[in-house]
Amino acid sequence: MAQLSTFPITRKWPARHPERLQLYSLPTPNGVKISIMLEECGLPYEAHRVSFDTGDQFTPEFLSLNPNNKIPAILDPNGPDGEPMPLWESGAILIYLAEKTGRFLPTAPARRYETLQWLMFQMGGIGPMFGQVGFFTVFGGKDFEDKRPRDRYTAESRRLLGVLNQRLTGRTWIMGEDYTIADIAIFPWVHNLIERYQAGDLVGWSDFPEVQRALAAFLARAAVQRGLGVPAGAE
Repeated sequence: MAQLSTFPITRKWPARHPERLQLYSLPTPNGVKISIMLEECGLPYEAHRVSFDTGDQFTPEFLSLNPNNKIPAILDPNGPDGEPMPLWESGAILIYLAEKTGRFLPTAPARRYETLQWLMFQMGGIGPMFGQVGFFTVFGGKDFEDKRPRDRYTAESRRLLGVLNQRLTGRTWIMGEDYTIADIAIFPWVHNLIERYQAGDLVGWSDFPEVQRALAAFLARAAVQRGLGVPAGAE
């Protein structure tokens, strides 16, 4: 069986607990999807901070695990067939962890595909569009005199919130009473849009009461509160 020490990434981020799943991440919306999922599942893991400030994501060690130089990524010492499992892309990791633990992804085929549909809704729509709003409200784009690009992404984000609000009407979570990886994927981005990007007024947050309700319920979960701060500090 391969050992974690054979993976180049462990040279830069040594595993203090090589028997645990290794998480390479930051507390961003995509990053905390995975730490929240790990907390919800109760899987033992060890978190490593990939500092964008110092360009950790471009180092040969990190690129050996994720050639796309993005967080999060994982290295599971207890992967399929007992071999270590390296994996990147937050949506793929959520599916992997759900199947590994048998939690937060329905097994009935129709329900499973419906859940994956909403996971892809986050990956293809909410994440990219909310991220663009963040660029124009918090980062370099806020200084652009031409507001048309900002307004375009704001309008699309507002539309996506409307889709989400309609879906949540009469449902506790995206899939009804069942809390799933669709919720774990979507609500960190909604939280970030309102809290980090301060875009509530811009997108008309008050027009989406069902999303507000579900976000509050999501943030009230103990595992969510723990996962939102992972990884903490510098390593």
